[in-house]
Amino acid sequence: MLRLILIAGLFAMFGCNNNADDYGVGAMCTNSDDCKQSEDFMQTCLAFKGGYCGIQNCTGDADCPPLSKCVTHTDNVNYCFRTCIDKPECNANRDVLNESNCSANVTFVNPEANIKACVPPSA
Repeated sequence: MLRLILIAGLFAMFGCNNNADDYGVGAMCTNSDDCKQSEDFMQTCLAFKGGYCGIQNCTGDADCPPLSKCVTHTDNVNYCFRTCIDKPECNANRDVLNESNCSANVTFVNPEANIKACVPPSA
């Protein structure tokens, strides 16, 4: 029974309707037209090295697409950054020269235990 609950929980977190790649969060971009949009989340191409599809000036996780969280970056601006377990998740839509890092050393606006974010390279 516990196994079924765990599988159901993983499906809810990573199922096809709740996939960061579906929303393009953290993808490379040259302008905002490169970023996927939805009715609920209007992403822009953030000014990081290689660009970074996300949302600037979020006030909490509710402002962010699924599988991303509101993070206060080192420039004291809040951004929706993709969440991750390992670095490869951060770079599915980025090239080697513009890789993001999967880091636990970030400040989440709504703190959670054991979560990391894909931090883009500085411009």
